[in-house]
Amino acid sequence: MAILTTRPRGTNDFLPEQTPRWQYLERTLLSTAALYGFGEIRTPTFEHTELFQRGVGDTTDVVSKEMYTFTDKGGRSVTLRPEGTAGICRAAIENGLLGDALPLKVSYVFNCFRYEKAQRGRYRQFHQFGVECYGAAGPQADAEILSLAWEGLQTLGLRELQLSVNSIGCPACRAEYHRALRAYFEDRREELCETCRERLEKNPMRILDCKSPVCGQIAAGAPRVLDYLCGDCRAHFERVQSLLRAAKIPFTVDAGIVRGLDYYTRTVFEISVPGFPALCGGGRYGGLCRQLGGPDVEGIGFAMGLERLLMVMEQQNCEFPQPPQCDLYIASMGEAAAQEAFRLTTLLRREGYAVECDLMGRSVKAQMKYANKIGARFSAVIGTGELELYRNYHNETVDMYSYAMLTLSDGRVLRVAEPCYSLANWMVDHIVINILLTGVAMLVTYILVYAVLNRQHRMIARIIGVLEDFSEGHYSSRIEGLEGDSLAQ
Repeated sequence: MAILTTRPRGTNDFLPEQTPRWQYLERTLLSTAALYGFGEIRTPTFEHTELFQRGVGDTTDVVSKEMYTFTDKGGRSVTLRPEGTAGICRAAIENGLLGDALPLKVSYVFNCFRYEKAQRGRYRQFHQFGVECYGAAGPQADAEILSLAWEGLQTLGLRELQLSVNSIGCPACRAEYHRALRAYFEDRREELCETCRERLEKNPMRILDCKSPVCGQIAAGAPRVLDYLCGDCRAHFERVQSLLRAAKIPFTVDAGIVRGLDYYTRTVFEISVPGFPALCGGGRYGGLCRQLGGPDVEGIGFAMGLERLLMVMEQQNCEFPQPPQCDLYIASMGEAAAQEAFRLTTLLRREGYAVECDLMGRSVKAQMKYANKIGARFSAVIGTGELELYRNYHNETVDMYSYAMLTLSDGRVLRVAEPCYSLANWMVDHIVINILLTGVAMLVTYILVYAVLNRQHRMIARIIGVLEDFSEGHYSSRIEGLEGDSLAQ
């Protein structure tokens, strides 16, 4: 039975206290991409297996070892996407997007799947943010993609970022480089791992990307691809570097970067921080669209793993916005009061406030404990007495040191208990709550609020007038805390 309550190896559960950080991460990256003109695209989680075999390359580890492939009930071979680019390229071709005004700019947040050894920052189900740009063959597109990746990570507050760039040339100049690599590795064939001996025949550049320490040591002395670039590829790469310098984006040239997928040509790059593998990687792919049966359109893009990115942000103590808090918890005593609490909760939610009421049939004491647990900024209690009190309520004295009264526009009276926030969470000089109520001819609202102003929990309450706006048919009340030295205590 344990298998029913244990998540599969290499996967994660993201709990409610964690998802606000994920939402911030995704929102920040997508909004940064939008500033560059990229619109979000969504594609199926699985595709025909042939798409990845042809697009990603059957000599890559992704295709040969890591894909989740299965046969569906119709006898078709389908694969959970191991990366985003091939599926997006297929979608652009199928939907005729490459025939519209170019460049086509798209961004995405995808879950991807690769069967590999689960380890820190590397999972079998993982999430990526990425962008793809189709139709722009010039170096300006390369520089824009690099700028977008750099600015996105900077906006998240990451420090010590290192951008490394390289050019792996076009198919023409790379053919000569492949011959040089084969000649170099052939002399040390027997020292290579079994996988790299296969790569030596199919695609020797893949040896440069091998994770084996022995193969890595051998590859360190291999010929450099930059020494084999043709004139056009060399000029393209030099122009990319010039544009990066003009934009004041720091970078280094690293001839060891080849990336792990076969579709890359010319510019490739990675962004990392000390002590972690690459946070972001990408490059240009010249023939992918043509390989998949589409027009001969250039593309360039990148992807960054969100799990790894979030891990680094937490390690560097990057700032995250505070998750939304409950503005008001309305406790109730009795069935009639519970119905009224539900009505008021619904009304205030419609006006944009985060309000909760009891769903568990708890006692008032238990409800107030729950309000504290969820961090409600204010709490209120409605009982049978409060439902009737407004009929007899005229000038009765209210004990401001035990509770306060909140009279709504329809005559209902709420008993407001001590706010559920602490001084440590009160970081502003005042709190403004607007209560919008319509269809009422007259509104006279008095709000008495308790605030915690010092370590001794000295309680004060303050009534701030009523703002009436009959022409618009709505009214608002303002609640403020003390300002100046009193708040700072």
